[in-house]
Amino acid sequence: MGSRVHCFKSAFRAQTVPLVLAALALGPVQGAQDTAAPIVIRFSHVVAADTPKGKGAEYFKRLVEQRSQGRIRVEVYPNSQLYKDKEELEALQLGSVQMLAPSVSKFGPIGVKEFEAFDLPYLFDDYAAVHKVTRGPIGESMLGHLKSHGMIGLSFWDNGFKEFTANTPLRRPEDFKGLKMRVKSSKVLEAQMRALGAVPQVLAFSEVYQALQTGVVDGAENTPINIFTQKLHEVQRYLLLSRHGYDAYVVVANRKFWDSLPADLRRTLEQAVDETTRYVDGLSERDESASLEAIRASGRIRIIEMTADERNSLRKVLQPVHRQMQGRIGRDVLESIYAATGGDPKPAEPARGLPAAVR
Repeated sequence: MGSRVHCFKSAFRAQTVPLVLAALALGPVQGAQDTAAPIVIRFSHVVAADTPKGKGAEYFKRLVEQRSQGRIRVEVYPNSQLYKDKEELEALQLGSVQMLAPSVSKFGPIGVKEFEAFDLPYLFDDYAAVHKVTRGPIGESMLGHLKSHGMIGLSFWDNGFKEFTANTPLRRPEDFKGLKMRVKSSKVLEAQMRALGAVPQVLAFSEVYQALQTGVVDGAENTPINIFTQKLHEVQRYLLLSRHGYDAYVVVANRKFWDSLPADLRRTLEQAVDETTRYVDGLSERDESASLEAIRASGRIRIIEMTADERNSLRKVLQPVHRQMQGRIGRDVLESIYAATGGDPKPAEPARGLPAAVR
């Protein structure tokens, strides 16, 4: 009898010990799942934190962290803290950062030529015309082309309409002749400056202030928001209200990272991007006006208003850039934009049969 009891106890221990050990092994795993580290999104950009893009990145961060209930943490790095604008797309493709909002001009050099349409002078008259493209099927198609380059295109964010600055007064095309003008890396923007008789100088955004301050370049083009937040008006003497071009950002994510996310977190991110886009839309138009008024109030730079004739003269000189770049960007892309906006890149003709004073 004692022998049978001893055998029973031995058998019980033999079965129980592995179960206990298994439970102990599983315990830490379950605990690790309950306290899993959040997914980190490094969101890098090159402008100031108080610009629409900077504010948009912080707004996006708040939405995502709140709605993911701590499963995602967004780290925002403004003002080229991580990467300069020449480096950031490569960093995204390598997975060193997970999200960016680069200028539209950055995508032409990597082979997505359709985006270079946004660099064309006098392509859009106002934000309503812009949004017919960026918020419609044309913009959606453009974003889709980024997949083959290791990126997921999520949205366009407004940055405003561009003005010219220089240390000499600018009014007519001949005033640009021989000036060294800073541009982003864009064949379209280089062609624009050459059409004006200027010499294009490609510089990273973080280098513009010093280049203007030291005379490495004579002038530049930028939005009032960037001019004010980067203090470019303090190192330039004249600002021409040319409103000759539109500037925007493209919100992109690393494709491998994006595809690795659980479906519910991707939906959370998509919804946050959509809401942030509407938020940035409102900010851009408001901040553009506020920045221009702040520049004017500073008294550091003279603001030049254009007459209708002067604006038309500038448009006339810049209009051939559309035809010149048609083969590079794609005729079908340009025609679809013209059709969507009802725009005409040609300068307006004066009404016939009216006295010059009336015209």
